[in-house]
Amino acid sequence: MLLLLALAIGAIALLASAKAGAVWFTIVPLGILFIGASVMQSLGWFVKKGR
Repeated sequence: MLLLLALAIGAIALLASAKAGAVWFTIVPLGILFIGASVMQSLGWFVKKGR
């Protein structure tokens, strides 16, 4: 999850340097977090492995 947060912060920095519109500052980071989390969940990254 920390990786997704770092990607979202990087996307915000990239959008700021490109002087993007305010809507993109909401859509892109939330999209990275939600879509990334669902993909990671489906790949089993958040499943705690038993001993």
